[in-house]
Amino acid sequence: MSASHEQNSAAAPNGPNLSEALISLGNLRHNLACIRAITGPQCRVMGIVKANAYGHGATQVTATLEAEGVRDFGVANIYEAIELLQEHRMLPDSRILAFASPLAGHIDLYLQHGVEMTVCDHETARAAESIAAASGGRLRVQLKVDTGMGRLGVTPEEAAELLELIEACPNLELTGIYTHFAESDKPEEFTARQLERFLHVTGAYEHRTGKTVTKHAANSGAIISMPDARLDMVRPGILLYGCHPVDAAPSTVPVRPVMQFQSRVIFVKEVPTGTAISYNRTWSAPEATRIATISAGYADGFHRALSNRTRVSIGGKSFPQVGTVTMDQTMVNLGSDDSVKVGDTAVLFGWNGPTAGEQALAAGTISYELLCSVSRRVRRIVV
Repeated sequence: MSASHEQNSAAAPNGPNLSEALISLGNLRHNLACIRAITGPQCRVMGIVKANAYGHGATQVTATLEAEGVRDFGVANIYEAIELLQEHRMLPDSRILAFASPLAGHIDLYLQHGVEMTVCDHETARAAESIAAASGGRLRVQLKVDTGMGRLGVTPEEAAELLELIEACPNLELTGIYTHFAESDKPEEFTARQLERFLHVTGAYEHRTGKTVTKHAANSGAIISMPDARLDMVRPGILLYGCHPVDAAPSTVPVRPVMQFQSRVIFVKEVPTGTAISYNRTWSAPEATRIATISAGYADGFHRALSNRTRVSIGGKSFPQVGTVTMDQTMVNLGSDDSVKVGDTAVLFGWNGPTAGEQALAAGTISYELLCSVSRRVRRIVV
């Protein structure tokens, strides 16, 4: 059969790229309400907006959460915090915590921009006190305790001594103590021991000083599975964006996807039996069929690992993806369906197609990575 290029210029969108990520702020507000229904009114929520809010746009996500009463925000490092502050005028009582352990040369930036700093060791605490004293300022810090994640933090055995040092520094203000779970979806055994170690540290500190301090440990998985870990504040990330902490075992929390990743059909052709599709000829047509080419590939965030392993939605119908996903384009097998036209929208994941979790399982990864992989060349459109 000969190939045919079907035109539908009226359906073509304006803009430099045919791929777009629709961002539903209504779904974001819904997800926040779901989290608050679990944690209760006395528990603060820290909105995790690192990695450009998991690809959703940190500025618009932060503004929406602030409008809903959230005042605590978490980012990966000081430069993410500065970028957010430059792009969004935070409310006067909003706070940003940078999770990374800072390099000494970055400490002054925390003072300049009013960002809360994570302290994991004595050396950082002493450097922070010296720099803050020299500037005449006071630096807000939070202590990170490594109870078993093995990534950042002071050991529980050394935490008391480091807390005493921070208390002795007049230019440092301790605003919180926190930890992070390695297996938050599994509340038994190891995770329970992590929480026990953490509460021993915070309990000893509050007993010794007579002070109370904000304690937080629960990420999305622990919010659902560990009521005892919710403490004073929780740190939802993936749950806030409408995905479940474990893609293969969705929770009962009725969150909704905040992002819909979609693109356009740019070419439709008919091919005879045996026609190979895409690089390395990993798929060949078992019979005469119609093939649609979609203007999105792995450079947009549709993983190459999905090749021949998933489906996309066009016009409310589900079609198998075929052939190797390329940098800029992806092919699907329409079979005998002749309803798909050039210019039609193809949903790669979102509320009108496969979920990010379903695509993550097909790709052998997690929804976190898929969301963060939607590249900057994909236009974000608030809906």
